[in-house]
Amino acid sequence: MIGWLLLAVLFGLALLALRLFGMRGALLQIAAAALLLGCAGYALQGNPGLEGSPRAASAREPPIPLTRIRHALFGQFTPAETWLRISEALARRGNTKDAAGVLQTAVRERPDNALLWIGLGNALIDHAGMITPASQFAFRRAAELAPGHPAPPFFMGLALARSGDREGALSLWRELLENAPAEAEWRPMVEDLVALLEGRAPTPSQSPRS
Repeated sequence: MIGWLLLAVLFGLALLALRLFGMRGALLQIAAAALLLGCAGYALQGNPGLEGSPRAASAREPPIPLTRIRHALFGQFTPAETWLRISEALARRGNTKDAAGVLQTAVRERPDNALLWIGLGNALIDHAGMITPASQFAFRRAAELAPGHPAPPFFMGLALARSGDREGALSLWRELLENAPAEAEWRPMVEDLVALLEGRAPTPSQSPRS
C-alpha cells in the first residue's frame, strides 16, 4: 500500500515540477500522459504493493526533489536558501545524515526561521525514510512560526503520504484547501495531490492558474 501511495505522490510532484518549468495546456497533457504511462509500466512490471522492509542507507531511494515546490511557496531569495542548498546537495549525494545535520545547525542559529524548520523536517524524513517524532516537531515548530502559511501543513501532509498515512495526508490537505484563497497559486498542486490520493485523475489542462 505504501508503494502505491508513494507512486501517486511522485506522479503529482513530477506534474507540479513541469508546471513550475512553465509547461501548460496541451504540452502539459502530453507530458502527464507520458508520466502515467511510466507509472503504468511500473505497476505492471514492478511491485509497488509489496510491504516495505528495512534497507541500508546506501540502498535507500534518493530524496524526493522539493526545491521548486519550496520556491513556489517561499520564493528563491530567502535568508535560509544557502543552508537549504547545502543540505540538498548533500542529500543528492546520498549523505542524508549530514544533510539533516546541516539544518540542525541552521535552526540552532536561526530558531525563528520557519523555512529552515520545514527543511529540517524534510531532511529528517529523507534520512529515516519515513515520518519521525523529530520531523513532526520540526513541522509543528514551523507552523507556530508562520501561522496561516500553507507550507507547514503542505509538507506535513507530504510527509504523511510518503509514510503511508493516506488519510492523514488527505485530512491536512483538504483543510488547507478549505482555508485557502481561490486564487492562491499553489492551490493546483494540492488539488492534484488530493485527487491522486482519492483515486481521481488530475486535470492538467484546467488546474494551472496563470
